[in-house]
Amino acid sequence: MRWLMIGAGYSAQTFARLIAGEAEAISGTTRDQSKFGALEAAGIAPLQFDGTTFPEALLREMAQATHLLHSAAPGNGGDPFLNLLEGPLAEAMPKLQWVGYLSTVGVYGNHDGAWVDEESACLATSKRGIARIEAERAWLSAGEASGISVAVLRLAGIYGPGRNAFTKLKEGKAHRIVKQGQLFSRIHVADIASAARHLAMQGTDGTFNLADNEPAPPQDVIAYAAELLGVEPPPEIPFEEADMSPMARSFYADSRKVSNAKLRASGYELQFPDYRTALSVMWREGSWR
Repeated sequence: MRWLMIGAGYSAQTFARLIAGEAEAISGTTRDQSKFGALEAAGIAPLQFDGTTFPEALLREMAQATHLLHSAAPGNGGDPFLNLLEGPLAEAMPKLQWVGYLSTVGVYGNHDGAWVDEESACLATSKRGIARIEAERAWLSAGEASGISVAVLRLAGIYGPGRNAFTKLKEGKAHRIVKQGQLFSRIHVADIASAARHLAMQGTDGTFNLADNEPAPPQDVIAYAAELLGVEPPPEIPFEEADMSPMARSFYADSRKVSNAKLRASGYELQFPDYRTALSVMWREGSWR
């Protein structure tokens, strides 16, 4: 396997560490050369890609890659990678067998706290949500046209080492904002990496939700982390009184419970089935930092 990662950020770097002993080569792109060191530390040969043109080094990797993991956000004009292709995906990447496109459960929009699965309507109304829906469709169409398996992986709220309720509490950035009936789904980054590997090894295509088993109010997660830390949790703040950025407030406009039944039916077993299990392990092992 020769892996190419478009947008080699937090999730892709975790994935690279997981498959390090299995892959013949792993390369990945970033817009910023200052991030080359972080990619190299994760075992990724860094490539610069700003979304406007394919550099020669990237074209060489595209010609050899057997597997693609794409996590770069779409722009106003659609997916930057697909937009630059001059023909079918298979022409630019003749050895490509499987694509994992990392999307978001944000495409579902608001379902008033009801369960959603991969067949549920995508009701996103924000520009970023609509752009994701369009990018998902574009990748599925590109795969179908070229006979390449494409798996769209809709990620719930991502947490893991360095990005979790413990770090927020330690940094004084944790808040317990309470909105009646509000539920969020989440997924540990290790499960993103392992689930992507599982689907890639099977050559599975289609759309999959990557979420744990227990959607929960965000204030409960902070309270549990505070209990493990042995500190008082921050006070609860009613949503209507919270001082939040427009971006943060927009997340509270959508409430849903994301089903992972299809992922589990594919044979994948979650390492961290709920936030309590994950936080307990992270605290015990010191892997939250």
